[in-house]
Amino acid sequence: MKITTKGQVTIPMAMRKRFGLKPHMEVTFEENHGQLILRPSETRKQRFLRGLKTVAGSAKKGLSTDEIMKLTRGED
Repeated sequence: MKITTKGQVTIPMAMRKRFGLKPHMEVTFEENHGQLILRPSETRKQRFLRGLKTVAGSAKKGLSTDEIMKLTRGED
């Protein structure tokens, strides 16, 4: 397989099917111990779910709704 002058290569059909690579799909290139790795990029949904896992359980118990309402209304 050769790289074109534009830096393009053709991924064989069997490899595209095996790894679920579809036309117009975003991919990322990573380097790992001197090897080049191509993998599908995370979808927006996957990034969102990963973000949720990061913040899950991080909320602390604070003011009640009634306490917040008193503060915003200026009540003592």
